[in-house]
Amino acid sequence: MPLYEYRCEGCGEQFEVVQPVSVKAEETTCPHCRAQKATRLLSSFASKITGDHKPGFKEMKAYDMLNERMSKFAKLPPAMGKRVVPSPENFGPPVPPGSKGDAGKSET
Repeated sequence: MPLYEYRCEGCGEQFEVVQPVSVKAEETTCPHCRAQKATRLLSSFASKITGDHKPGFKEMKAYDMLNERMSKFAKLPPAMGKRVVPSPENFGPPVPPGSKGDAGKSET
């Protein structure tokens, strides 16, 4: 059975009670003033793990596989060559030398 923490609205005291899950907070009696004005509090809990299974094992394995793949990808050369900073010259189709695109340049 779980251990629940309560606070009594009548006297303001906090207390703990071991009781079944089916018991409602309104049915709980305060051990200090005997009033049925208890409010269940949210509290932390402890659990015991038996066996070899660790919580989050699948997630840890997935992250290990991802890191392994990413380290392999980091060793590969870039797919399209070197990356360049975008500039107006880098946009559009390539212009062959001596065409209209070189009209501003003088040939001497």
